[in-house]
Amino acid sequence: MTIALIGFAAVLLLAFMRMPLGIALGLVGVIGFGELSGYRAAMSSASRLVIDAGQSYGLSVVPLFILMGLMVERGGMAKELYRAAFSFLGHRRGGLAMSTITACGLFSAICGSSLATAATMSKVAMPEMRRYKYSDGLATASIAAGGTLGILIPPSVILVIYGLITNASVGKLFIAGVLPGLIGVLFYLMAVMWVVSRNPSAGPAGEKSNWKERLIALRDVWTTLGLFIFVIGGIYVGAFTPTEAAGMGAAGAIAIAWWRGALSWSVLMEVTRETALTTAKLFMVVFGAMIFSNFVNRAGLPDGLLNIVNSFDVSPMGVIFIILLIYLVLGCVFESLSMILLTVPIFAPVVEALGFDLVWFGILVVVATEISLITPPIGLNVFVLKGVLKDVPVSTIFKGVTPFWIADIFRLILLAMIPAIALYLPSLM
Repeated sequence: MTIALIGFAAVLLLAFMRMPLGIALGLVGVIGFGELSGYRAAMSSASRLVIDAGQSYGLSVVPLFILMGLMVERGGMAKELYRAAFSFLGHRRGGLAMSTITACGLFSAICGSSLATAATMSKVAMPEMRRYKYSDGLATASIAAGGTLGILIPPSVILVIYGLITNASVGKLFIAGVLPGLIGVLFYLMAVMWVVSRNPSAGPAGEKSNWKERLIALRDVWTTLGLFIFVIGGIYVGAFTPTEAAGMGAAGAIAIAWWRGALSWSVLMEVTRETALTTAKLFMVVFGAMIFSNFVNRAGLPDGLLNIVNSFDVSPMGVIFIILLIYLVLGCVFESLSMILLTVPIFAPVVEALGFDLVWFGILVVVATEISLITPPIGLNVFVLKGVLKDVPVSTIFKGVTPFWIADIFRLILLAMIPAIALYLPSLM
């Protein structure tokens, strides 16, 4: 195990030195494997992994869902989703913050990106909340927290990458994320209610919409909701695979953007170029993680960790909570994708050997990494908001999101104690 632990420490060191994570993982993986089995074997193994992964049909789901999310973002659907949520919740205390969280959940169900959700909704929701004199803390916190739902509610690129690393079913991971995602929305709404109960001036009530206005608002979002139901429902009933669903979702998003008049040749070229760049960056990191994972398994680190666990006589559920605690600590210094790529190759074999379902563990990992998006000092969603809202101090945003990440910890414990919440829907597929 010694060389594997040295390799893990080397990756952390290189990452802190600002080396791109994919290069750091791949470099350490090749050197570590070379020290164990010879550098000729290491280069052969690494090249075979990259070629096999690059030719994988299942990997094509990544650029297709990225294209779908970018097209939805350009199509102006976020504003309509926010308007629909506001028509039902805006008249309550904290109603605009609740509307923001609900709209974030709906938007992330199509977009699949937490950072894109936070950046887009900040432009839509923040002006309205300021108009109603919401406190900056609650307003920004609801956007930052709502944005985290993007990596859990399907389709989620993070879940796709987790599935590729662990060979877990991407379709089951998508379906398993639905109920925990809805519980996340519910817990965030409860966090808003708690904040405004202590300080009513933080979230004044807005105007109440009549049923005619609500129906008009719902009419404007039927295409967006229809696309989500078509993509995820098709996977659930077995009508098509996740890869086929990604293709249909991307085509549907392009068609909706064209129907709304938001599609032009320049927009299509911009979205295509951004999709290619984002996909290339993700693939570089995924390939590096696969090479590193191959080295870690060759070194026997997962088996060594399992032997250590057995020697301490820790219960299987105790091991799960120790792993989740490690994720919460790592979340203070790493962003979500880095954590998953660094740790899943090590933890997943141990969890599987203990008899746990890797689909359930994947949902726990994603929820744990969600928390890292809004906790100091990294909190990527917080810094995305700071980039858009330059007049709001970072300290104000971090203070505002505290009730939300506490709610997330309660959700994480609930999902760990009751695996059926995540596994019920996949069991019906």
